[in-house]
Parts: sequence; C-alpha cells; structure tokens
Amino acid sequence: MAGPRANWKGYIKFGEVSCPVALYTAASSSERIAFNTLNRKTGNRVKREFIDSETGDPVERENQVKGYEVENGHYVVLEPEEVAAAIPESDKTLKIDAFIPCSQIDTTYFDKPYYLAPDKMGTDAFLLLRDGMKREKVAGIARTVLFRRLRTVLIRPHGKGLIASTLNFDYEVRSSDKAFEEMPDLKIEGEMLELAEHIIGTKKGSFDASTFDDRYEAAVAELVKAKIEGRTLPKKKAPVASKPSDLLQALRESAGLGVKETKPKRTAANANRTAGRQKAAKPAAKSKPAAAPTRRAS
Repeated sequence: MAGPRANWKGYIKFGEVSCPVALYTAASSSERIAFNTLNRKTGNRVKREFIDSETGDPVERENQVKGYEVENGHYVVLEPEEVAAAIPESDKTLKIDAFIPCSQIDTTYFDKPYYLAPDKMGTDAFLLLRDGMKREKVAGIARTVLFRRLRTVLIRPHGKGLIASTLNFDYEVRSSDKAFEEMPDLKIEGEMLELAEHIIGTKKGSFDASTFDDRYEAAVAELVKAKIEGRTLPKKKAPVASKPSDLLQALRESAGLGVKETKPKRTAANANRTAGRQKAAKPAAKSKPAAAPTRRAS
C-alpha cells in the first residue's frame, strides 16, 4: 500500500545543520459530508457560471482576470504573469530563526498543521533536532515559501516526528479588545466561586481527540438516512441560558447539592419572628388583670 503523498519537499536547517524533509497534511476536511447544488424542479446538478455584472453576459474562463478595486467601480487589472512574478522566490528551506519556550506560544495565531518527517537521507540530523527541542521544551520559528506565499511556521516535536503549523500574520489576527469591550467589571467570590471550582475539579481529565464526536456530521448523516427512509426527525430544544438569579441554584445542582434543601441558620432574630408568627396563629386568650408587684421589706 502506497504511503501518503507529500504536499511539499525541501530542507530544514538549524545553525549549520540541515536535512531533507517532507511535509504531509495533518488535518483534512475531505471526509466530511458534502452537498451538491441541484435544480429543485428537475433534480439535476447546476454548474457555476461567471456573469458580467453590467451586461449580464457569461464570461469565459480565458477572459477572466484578477483586479484590485482602487475606488468604487474602478479596478487595477493584474495579469496572471504579473501575479506569478510577485510570488517570492523559494529556496525550499525551512530555516529556523529562533527557538522559543512552548509556554510562550499563543495558539490564536495557529493556521494549519502539517506533519514534518525526514525524507530519505538525513534522519540523524532530524532526530537530533526533535530530541533537542523535546529536552529543552522549545519550538522553532522558521520561514519559507509554501503554496505560493511566504509563511511563518512553528515547528514542534510530535510523536516520532515534528509538526509544522503555519501561523497567521499579525494583521490577520483580530484584537480581543472589541470582543470583550462590553464585559462587565464584576468580581465573583464566595459560595458561587467555590462551587465553580468544585465542578471544575470533578471534571478534570486528559485530552483524547477520539472521544470528541462531530455531532453535526452525525446529525446530517441521520437526516439523510431519514429522508431516504421517508421519516421525519423530532425537533431538538435549544438550551436556555442561565439567568443571574438562577446561577447559584444551577451551580448547586451541578455540584450535586440541588436535591438538598438548605435550612436557614437559626438566629435570635429568626427565632423571634417564628415565635411572633406562632402567636399570631393562636386565638387571643382573655386578658386577666395584672397582679400588683410585691415589694420586699427593706
């Protein structure tokens, strides 16, 4: 059985040490359920066609060209050979510029992962790099031209080999300030925080990707099966967000404390109020004249 096909072949270099490597796809969406667009009336597949936005006429492939809009409705036309000339020259080398501690890696910048393995000769140098990074708990930052663009790549030990993750550029990663600007400045403490810590403690585990199910894929597969069999699937209820007033009770139930009724502490004030209610519930007794107080002889 033939092995996987490499997406890219070149060299990895650290210092004056280099070795040939091959890059393989680590994550793919090819196994996902795919849909075709159909004509509802005929049931036939439809094909995509490029139409001139002004004339409405179809535009053949040879007449399609890239353009950059400089102002509303005005474009700079870029010919295919001009675009090709703008692609940086590649020396097919992943040159590691620096090694950084793994604890400093911001995963927000991660783009796509690839497996990096030694290609033919140079295994000794490859293993030297892998084991050295493992021991020092660091990752390598490298740059090279991949898939027609200059890419920054993070290289880390992974199993028997290395994993190379292309990174988003800084201008591609949006600041979190806008996402969190409406966050209220609240401090959670007391019983609510203690219950949250308790729940987190009981849910601690280890990462195992095989336990994560793609519920969307499973739901779509079940929907297709039901359609073939002429069945209809029941509608699912959407979860309801916990109200702030119900949050403490929801935490107690999550921690297994919801079934127990918490009795209020008996304080002097509570006892007086209880006694007052009990007296009010009884019929009033006939009042007797109060006895005169006795005085002791001095």
